[in-house]
Amino acid sequence: MLCPLLFLSAFIVLAGAQQQSVTQPSVVDISSCPITYYGQKYEKLYVTFTRRDIVMCFDKFYDPRNEGDCIVGSSPDKRRAAFNIVQAESVLERWVKNKTQTIQNSLRCSVQITMQISSSKISLHLFNFGTEAALSLEAHGTGLVAFYTQVSDVLINKVEVNNIVYKSQNHTIDISGCRHSDTVYKPGTVVNSDPQICSNVTCSETATLQTSGCGPLEHCQGNGICVLDTMLDSTCTVTGPTVIDVHGHMNSIQDRCAYSLFSTPSLPDFLVLGNFRDRRRKDVSFLDSVTLRVDGHDIHLEQGGRVQLDDSTLTLSSSPQLVHGVQLSKNQTGVTAELTKLNISVFFDGNTAQILLEGPAGSSVEGLCGNSSSSLSDLRLSEYSSTSCEMQYSETADSTIDCNSVTERCNLLKEAPFSSCNTDIDPEPYITACTDTLCKYPAVSGLNCQFLKAYARACSQHNHALDGWTSKTGCSSEAFCQDRICSDHEFCGEKTVSGDTRCFCRTIFASKYQANNSLGDATVCKENSASLTLVGCLLEDKDINYSALQLNDPTCRGRVDKLTHMVTFSFNSSNRCGTVVTTNNSYIIYKNTIRSQNYSDVITRKDQVQIDFSCVYSQPNINTATFRIRDWSVAQCITSGAWNYTLTIKAYTNAGRTQLVEWNSELQLNEKIWMVLKTDGLDGSMVSVVTDSCWATDKASPTSSPRHDLIINGCANPADPTVQVEENGLATSTYFSFNMFRFTGGSSDIFLHCQLHLCPKQGNNCIPVRKCS
Repeated sequence: MLCPLLFLSAFIVLAGAQQQSVTQPSVVDISSCPITYYGQKYEKLYVTFTRRDIVMCFDKFYDPRNEGDCIVGSSPDKRRAAFNIVQAESVLERWVKNKTQTIQNSLRCSVQITMQISSSKISLHLFNFGTEAALSLEAHGTGLVAFYTQVSDVLINKVEVNNIVYKSQNHTIDISGCRHSDTVYKPGTVVNSDPQICSNVTCSETATLQTSGCGPLEHCQGNGICVLDTMLDSTCTVTGPTVIDVHGHMNSIQDRCAYSLFSTPSLPDFLVLGNFRDRRRKDVSFLDSVTLRVDGHDIHLEQGGRVQLDDSTLTLSSSPQLVHGVQLSKNQTGVTAELTKLNISVFFDGNTAQILLEGPAGSSVEGLCGNSSSSLSDLRLSEYSSTSCEMQYSETADSTIDCNSVTERCNLLKEAPFSSCNTDIDPEPYITACTDTLCKYPAVSGLNCQFLKAYARACSQHNHALDGWTSKTGCSSEAFCQDRICSDHEFCGEKTVSGDTRCFCRTIFASKYQANNSLGDATVCKENSASLTLVGCLLEDKDINYSALQLNDPTCRGRVDKLTHMVTFSFNSSNRCGTVVTTNNSYIIYKNTIRSQNYSDVITRKDQVQIDFSCVYSQPNINTATFRIRDWSVAQCITSGAWNYTLTIKAYTNAGRTQLVEWNSELQLNEKIWMVLKTDGLDGSMVSVVTDSCWATDKASPTSSPRHDLIINGCANPADPTVQVEENGLATSTYFSFNMFRFTGGSSDIFLHCQLHLCPKQGNNCIPVRKCS
């Protein structure tokens, strides 16, 4: 494994960048890799050598009377430092993120400064992560080396290594931040800087600065809370991964969690939240459903126009239906929920949600739709989110996307007829949301119309009709995928260019199957039955119609779950569906095959399916059945993968096998007893139990001596004429008898051991008659 210094230095070679050596006060151009230093972006480094230090300032040459944004450290030998621009590498990005544990953006490049200080070779790295940055100090040698970061004359942080022995060490720090009014804020900081005017400063977790006060529709109450004015309506739009709040500010959701969209202290039992999920890409989230929490109940507005109250599905029409104080209605454009006591309406068409706020005066708007001073993490609702929803993914860019064409289409919002609305509703947030999404995600399933439609509807709420916008853009005002209901692991999308729709697998859900080139889950073996479940949307991806699939028996078809769209094939002891039974040394194997109809045809024009699945019984071993005559029965459960069966051995004193040998039974020498080896859990129509051998010892160990054989190779021991094998290999139980005895000179206890095996009846004669003749 490379030491950290050598590890980072290796990327210089990969970059192939030209080196700039500095020995006197110089300006180093870093415009090809600008560094955002505590919230301020810089494209130059002003390098100065003092008597004791090297000072690298971003804004000007170092002046001890008027210090600036600088990094200060011990002066190198011969006052020499080398500067390089290093290209981004995914391995290097992961290394820095692991060191800082705070950086979230992607690495773009880095500036490397190398120098010699005393006996140490020093490598200082400035990493460009867009709005974020990191500083890493590598020292290979001995002694103490330290560099300080400062803004103006304020010391912010320090990187330091202290090598007692000659070795390499690394120290990496996050130098991200935000600046506002000459103040530096750490990422993830929310500050209510002046409650009298409701001024808030937010430095996001990726070091993006947001300042907010009351919007044009609000006024400040003087306690840091903005409230709505009465005269104007306002709209919050949530579409794709973007939230455009009532003031036109944007937020982009990067994960797949649930977030608070709207709430107000005047109605504490009411909340509107948005649920975000993945679709075709892991790194792009979409608004998937909207939930209204009302008086302890959840009203879910979902794709396809489905509306659920808690766990019950509601049937809606264009006539409003009152549900817990909310008027619910549905038409061809989507579902509308109106809360009359607050004059708030929520519209959802399966892709876009729009919340129209109409007052009343004095109502504060909280959540992503309002003027919230909370960070995204504060508005995330864990009780409505999966435990893994915050996990971030990265995927390679889609090379088929033409971002120039995308930008041109999104800019239609500045042209007629949309332009007539531009003065009332700013199109820029919608254009930005449109380009950001469509430059990364393919324009399928109506996505090239989704942002235009969202803007048109927001305009209509402000009395702008925008006549002719659908014909100009080729879009429809009707809801996409209306009445197409998909399961939780699916989403609705376009099946053909003609507009046909179907349910597609969400990419994160599908990835676990695609990684194994599988169409479904592992075989489930349970109580003489076997089942295999295939994923309906994966079958559709391969244009496979589940109704055209069968087992070996053509009458055995798959059953589709109407809620999950999973397709299950199964067989059991009552309906074997052409199951083939085979054996090897260790297992009895029950195998069937899911196959396409007419699989054996000479030609085909569709993908053919052949999926084998099986369940097994383990062959019992010598330790399976140990019986002590003084006990009346012994049972042992044998587990074989997923199919289990129980083997029981009992002793009886009569031929009808009704009188058990019990713990207090007194057995006489030469008294005849009958032994029953019985199994429960085996399919008697498919398999038999064969007793290969049984023997007795005076100790519990089957290998102890002395030993007396009762059954050998499935037959009675000819040396003991009292042994009779009455049934062996016919069914799932075997019977034999013998006369009681004891070992001379030993214990009065007798332990019985039997070796059995399972025999498939299909094509086999399991009765060991030839061996016994």
